[in-house]
Amino acid sequence: LSRISEAITSDLYLDDILKFIVTVTAELFQSKICSLMLLDDSSRELVVKATQSISEDYLHKPNIKLGTGIAGRVAQNGKELTVADVKKDRRYICTEIARQENLCSLLSVPLFFKGSVIGVLNCYTTTPHTFTASEKKVIQSIASQAAVVIANFKLVVESQVIKEELEARKLIETAKRLLMEQEGISEREAYNRMRQYSMNTRRSMRVVAEAIVLTQKANLADLKPMFLRTK
Repeated sequence: LSRISEAITSDLYLDDILKFIVTVTAELFQSKICSLMLLDDSSRELVVKATQSISEDYLHKPNIKLGTGIAGRVAQNGKELTVADVKKDRRYICTEIARQENLCSLLSVPLFFKGSVIGVLNCYTTTPHTFTASEKKVIQSIASQAAVVIANFKLVVESQVIKEELEARKLIETAKRLLMEQEGISEREAYNRMRQYSMNTRRSMRVVAEAIVLTQKANLADLKPMFLRTK
């Protein structure tokens, strides 16, 4: 667990941290396959995000719909599930992969963040194994640490998106004001002209706005884009 804690506080990318988590978990429990699946908010399916397995079949296994299979039930109900032998359990979906990889027992635990399930951590063995209470506690602790890493990463991404949107909005407003001053047109006309140029050139409004601002700063009137010129 200390190795996982160190990885979480490192400068590694999210994918590398999650790969490290499942690798350490697999070593700790001598697991043939350990995988971390995340719940896609739009499709409501569990997608394999990280695994230490090199099995091509497992790496390309189909997504699991919420409420189906073992992992899907864990994600839907927010409760761990143990399976004595996945090859014989009717709830388990990928029985062919289980036979090919000689998978047997499974412990699947939910990843929680702020009361909501965001994924599932799966731990497989190749021989019959009864997971003890202490083992379940350890794996749940690992799942909790993984959930915090994932949630923090999402928050960083969301904050960056919001920051970029605010910057783009500010830039567009500045460009619009410059266009109004240069061409003596209304705010609506300035915006419409920028939008039309954006559509015609297949460039974002931010790129168009940047061109206007940079042209103004450079004071290069002869290089003004066509949409800036008075017709």
